[in-house]
Amino acid sequence: MSAVRHVVCAMSGGVDSSVAALLLKRRGYQVTGVFMKNWDSLDEKGVCTSEKDCDDAYKVCRALDIPFHQVSYVKEYWHEVFSNLLREYQRGRTPNPDIICNKLIKFKHFHQYAVSNLGADAMATGHYARTSLEDDEVFMQTQTPAPRTLFRDRLEIRNPVRLYQGADLLKDQTFFLSQISQDALRQTIFPLAGLTKDFVKKIAAEAGFHHVLKKKESVFKAEFSIMGTHKGWFTFTLGQRARIGGQKDPWFVVDKDITTGEIFVGPTTNHPALLRDTLQTDRFHWIAEEPPAQLVQTQMMDCHFRFLHQMPLTPCTVTLNLDGTLWITIKMPLRAITTGQFAVLYKGDECLGSGKIIRLGPSEYTLQKRNLQLSRTSKDPEQPPQT
Repeated sequence: MSAVRHVVCAMSGGVDSSVAALLLKRRGYQVTGVFMKNWDSLDEKGVCTSEKDCDDAYKVCRALDIPFHQVSYVKEYWHEVFSNLLREYQRGRTPNPDIICNKLIKFKHFHQYAVSNLGADAMATGHYARTSLEDDEVFMQTQTPAPRTLFRDRLEIRNPVRLYQGADLLKDQTFFLSQISQDALRQTIFPLAGLTKDFVKKIAAEAGFHHVLKKKESVFKAEFSIMGTHKGWFTFTLGQRARIGGQKDPWFVVDKDITTGEIFVGPTTNHPALLRDTLQTDRFHWIAEEPPAQLVQTQMMDCHFRFLHQMPLTPCTVTLNLDGTLWITIKMPLRAITTGQFAVLYKGDECLGSGKIIRLGPSEYTLQKRNLQLSRTSKDPEQPPQT
């Protein structure tokens, strides 16, 4: 008889991780539940929300008769996630802390804690996602150092683990997992991979986890006249409604200048200044550790793109640069793409990875204005173009 496998399950005190732990135990694994404290915060009644979540996670572990641990990553979250969040805002960007938290906290520090401190054979989370490995294959994985070069040595034989969308496409969370490392993914089980949210809730109700069922979902220059003043440009993001006193109709943020602190607004939610179809990422993080073979061979590839969780996947063409960055051309202009957000790519139902958006192409407003100037110049060749 083979030894019982030890799986450490990240417990948030919510319904998803609670059912994940339940399913792991039903499969016959030795399960340990661990609650991560990443932040100190109070609700509207002055109660520490992390303590309430921790207590809820403990109640589930007690009901399942499995060991429970608590680990604090408050310091790591502050230095590696929140400080980065502030720096990004100062640069005029709109970051996504959930993606960074998964990369640096849950699938780095927690993964190392589960394996090294608790002796886990694998870790598990309540994410709606799946990998190319069956559970038994996860336990046969070993950690291998990541490549130091842009492309892995072609003579090295290694089958990368793939990340795929979960069965419930409305709850699919691969977007938030698009920056995790290959080594962490190789040792991770997603018990909810083939389940829908409604079925997970049903399992929780049948198990008597009523205290977690009641909880809420967890989440983490153009020519314009001066319309008013604001209390800080870093509090605004593109596409956000700008509340301007004395204005009857709504206005929306279409651009901002971090050097002057000016916020530019447009009169409609889909103003051309908000629409773009081209962007550049920083060095792209490929979950398989290297770009797809087609992209390496031709430097171009068709796939699908999103920069917000649950937004429809949009066809795009990506171009690979020598430094590992990408240019992404989207089939149709999208609203309010913002630097600092992550461009996440998909090929079929596989999540290929993501890259931080560092540069935007011209907006539809800029292109329209340029075309108008060219049109005027062609009609009157002696008139110099306007700047």
